[in-house]
Amino acid sequence: MGDNMQLAISLLISTIAGLSTMLGALVIFFKFKENNINKFITFSLAFSLAIMIGISITDLIPESTYKLLLNYGIEKGIIYSLITFILGIITIKYLHQLMNKTEQKNDLYKLGILNMLALILHNFPEGIATFMSSYKDTELGIKLAIAIAFHNIPEGISIAVPIYYATKSKKSAIIKTFLSGIAEPIGACFAYIFLSKYITDTLISIILLLVGGIMITLAIEIILPKAKKYNLNKYLYLGLLIGTVLILFNYFCF
Repeated sequence: MGDNMQLAISLLISTIAGLSTMLGALVIFFKFKENNINKFITFSLAFSLAIMIGISITDLIPESTYKLLLNYGIEKGIIYSLITFILGIITIKYLHQLMNKTEQKNDLYKLGILNMLALILHNFPEGIATFMSSYKDTELGIKLAIAIAFHNIPEGISIAVPIYYATKSKKSAIIKTFLSGIAEPIGACFAYIFLSKYITDTLISIILLLVGGIMITLAIEIILPKAKKYNLNKYLYLGLLIGTVLILFNYFCF
């Protein structure tokens, strides 16, 4: 297979994986009775926080920490991992404070924007990883893309649902979900054009550990309290359960 063809295939694989996020946004086109909207929002928030925590503890944190331990040894590897993770916590707390200072006071809208920013940071290095894997081994790249697509769909829900129900604008929800998904092929292009000689497992691991800190903090400190405000524990637990089952399925099957 020629080099140009391999490049095209690798970019296509990364694009499909990233834009699978848009499938999650389709839930905003479902019609719900007014008295069921809060139930759906509670379920969606709980579902998305389970996905965020699950991805972080089954994928981002252990894999990235392991690579840093291999590269730097146990002592330095643990220190670098902890520092990066804590920086992720600080980053999302700072972003949340900035959002609270804006004129837009709708909590759901701010939550959707924070989800979008976190997932753009997540998808960018994922796009690099998918592209580089596909370029070296197409079959490996496809397997990685399937796994990524599997969790990108609920990530799309976590952006589209709060933004849509805050603004009543399908266009706004779709655009912001698209921005998150398109970060993946942009990451792939960026990797090929600028970073192909400099990308290392260490760099990707550091970025993904940072994202792990961001997503866990976002889930526990921001999404969970918002989901609990509706006082619909049945739907909160259902969302947590289904999100957890989905993550476990993804973990053991891919």
